[in-house]
Amino acid sequence: MLVYRIAQSKHAASLVAPGFAGRWNSEGEGMIYTGGSASLSCLEVLAHKSGAALNSGKFSMVVIEIPDAVFIGEINLTQLQILNAEWFKVLYYPVTQKLGNQWISEMKSSVLKVPSAIVDREYNYLLNPLHPDFFKIKVVDVIPFNFDSRLKLNIN
Repeated sequence: MLVYRIAQSKHAASLVAPGFAGRWNSEGEGMIYTGGSASLSCLEVLAHKSGAALNSGKFSMVVIEIPDAVFIGEINLTQLQILNAEWFKVLYYPVTQKLGNQWISEMKSSVLKVPSAIVDREYNYLLNPLHPDFFKIKVVDVIPFNFDSRLKLNIN
């Protein structure tokens, strides 16, 4: 399976978890976020970066291969809705962060499939660089990526 990530070009080829807090992890918990499609990865970046940030720096699309033999854990939408019907709101990051932190610490899989908070019925794939199977996951392509100017909130 292929998953996608948009990153600053200078860091794109390396699968390193920066440890910054996000929807699925607390500060200091290393996790790599990827999207199930190139377009979802683009939307995820747009949802988290301002127009100015999109204009600063060069970006690349990273194509990552997860071999079929690698087990993929999953947190499904029903599980999230039971915990909190509004799990997708930034206010409720602690709900999803607890689940992601638990997944990292339990080490049950190197990949976790989670629902996108941006696009219904699409999925993101979280990578755990500390899991023993992580070495099987490979970057297969890195290509320059430019955000269309119409997506940059009209900042020149």
